Amino acid sequence: MPLKLFQVGEPVLRGRSRELSREEILSDSIQQLIPQMHETLREAPGVGLAAPQVGMPIQLAIVEDLPEYSRDIPESELAARERRPIPFHVIINPRLKTAGDAQAEFFEGCLSLDGFTALVGRAREVIVECLNQRGEPQVIKASGWYARILQHEIDHLNGTLYIDHMHSRTFMSLENYKLYWKGESMEEVKRKLGERRVS
Repeated sequence: MPLKLFQVGEPVLRGRSRELSREEILSDSIQQLIPQMHETLREAPGVGLAAPQVGMPIQLAIVEDLPEYSRDIPESELAARERRPIPFHVIINPRLKTAGDAQAEFFEGCLSLDGFTALVGRAREVIVECLNQRGEPQVIKASGWYARILQHEIDHLNGTLYIDHMHSRTFMSLENYKLYWKGESMEEVKRKLGERRVS
């Protein structure tokens, strides 16, 4: 059964989550939480979900970008975003470092800000050191859309939402994005709306 998705304004979304010990990771409660979060992510649907979004202030997130999510997106847009399918995996107690200075700006949404989107700049490449669902260390090197998802989910574990990074004048409903701005270049959107970044 899918879990409740907490929405912006809930205190759990603004606090720093605590790390999990290996014993906690292997506990029944966490091992049961992971498939519940996976079901919730697919039901939504979305490409990432952090434990605070289901009311759990712990350093755990899941990522999965299924091929069918990109089926109706033009090849040119997928190439620009560097978006490829990502198999399901879990990240626990992550430490994120940017790799290089390259940035990428795209519209971003969130299951905890249902129905809205905004233009957000993110590092194009990242390295994440974390534990997997078995408590084993792993290192993830990611670029493009995958790097964006990781940054977004790890932000959640630190009480940060994409609206803290967005170009504030680009914040809009998904309906209006599809009506007026879908297909526009990011530079054109910023030019027409006026560039002003939150942070």
